Amino acid sequence: MVLIVWLIAPIAWLAAQDRQTDTIPTKTMDTVGTSPVHIDSMETILRIKNLNPYFTLHVDSTLIYRLEINKDESKYYWYLRNSPVGLRINKDNGTLTFKAEKSYFLSGKLRYDNEYRVNIGVQSLDNPAERIDTSFAIVFYNTEIVPAKMKPSVNSTVTIEEGDTLAFKVQCEFGSFPIDNITFLANLPMKNYTPVKKCDDEFIWSPPFDFVKETDPGKEKVLLLSFIGSNRFMVRDTAVVKVIVKDALNYPFALQEFAQISRNIRTYVLQLKYTFVQLDKGVKKTKNARTGFDITSSTTALTGTILTSSTSVGSQKTGKILPSVGVSLVPIKEAVAPQKVFDQNQASSIRSAIKRMEYMLQDNSIVGERDPDIAKKTNKLKDELKQIQVQLIDIPLEFDNTMTEKELNDYFNSRKVNKKYRLKK
Repeated sequence: MVLIVWLIAPIAWLAAQDRQTDTIPTKTMDTVGTSPVHIDSMETILRIKNLNPYFTLHVDSTLIYRLEINKDESKYYWYLRNSPVGLRINKDNGTLTFKAEKSYFLSGKLRYDNEYRVNIGVQSLDNPAERIDTSFAIVFYNTEIVPAKMKPSVNSTVTIEEGDTLAFKVQCEFGSFPIDNITFLANLPMKNYTPVKKCDDEFIWSPPFDFVKETDPGKEKVLLLSFIGSNRFMVRDTAVVKVIVKDALNYPFALQEFAQISRNIRTYVLQLKYTFVQLDKGVKKTKNARTGFDITSSTTALTGTILTSSTSVGSQKTGKILPSVGVSLVPIKEAVAPQKVFDQNQASSIRSAIKRMEYMLQDNSIVGERDPDIAKKTNKLKDELKQIQVQLIDIPLEFDNTMTEKELNDYFNSRKVNKKYRLKK
């Protein structure tokens, strides 16, 4: 459709007023002489005679409008500023042309029902100071209503895990009338999300780790996000995004839990090592005492045997008494320094438990920044600690600050202790 707009006649009173300001030579009578004297009026001010302050164009229409001035057009040139795309003016004769193609509106370069203010001017080629700067408005409309639509920047179905961040823009496809505001609705209660109020706002939300409950089927929950956009005429369009939230491990909490069980095991191992040191020292002291009794008994018996072969009668009598003295030392040895087989067995059990716990800590250490098996490793360490504690429940644990951790480790891993408690064929 082609619309040729010709605005030809200003308002009648404006035309009449224009005639009053035109430069017309007048004849007046000189009060002194009898002959008429010509007196010219002031120079005419430059003006546009037929400027329309407001244009309204239908889409796919054409505007051809020639502007006129009250002076010789060949000595002036026209120009536009801040003009919408497609609007042009002939700088020589002041003809406005515009083709309101629909592609301008579909691409977003132009909008319907939006007033564009255009600055227009005309200037003398000879005298730059002689010029006019004014403006007019142009509005485009369309009888065909193109609805605006909501277009989120993600697919209609999104799958995420607890702790992840969901972020996307809520875009709008402009139609005849733009979307002025957006209303957000969800089928489940939500917290700590970024609201969306207008087009191109970003929706950001991170599901907490307790969002999916144990009773939810498949350990996942379906969340429906509805974005309702409306224009000034309350025409609405709704976009729905389906978010499937899956149950996930709370890794920060799991990491704290792993660190706690690791500290508990190391503390328990230190207690076991101190208890082992005390038991081992007691066994060693008893062994030294019994060895002393055995050496004394053997020496006494041997001395008695030697003295009985002596030529001296007194020495022979003494030699007969000494073996009985050595024999009497045996019950004294058992009474003073009985064998600590039970303590030695306890020390062996404690040593085995310590070795096992240290191996379990090393075997179940965390790998990488985010170990996917951290929960399994934590549960394994918990079970192992509980099993060792039940196994050694009858052994009273001792611990004080008389020995440092380094001293305990040096004693526990010393060559003598390793040789003493190593497996024998």
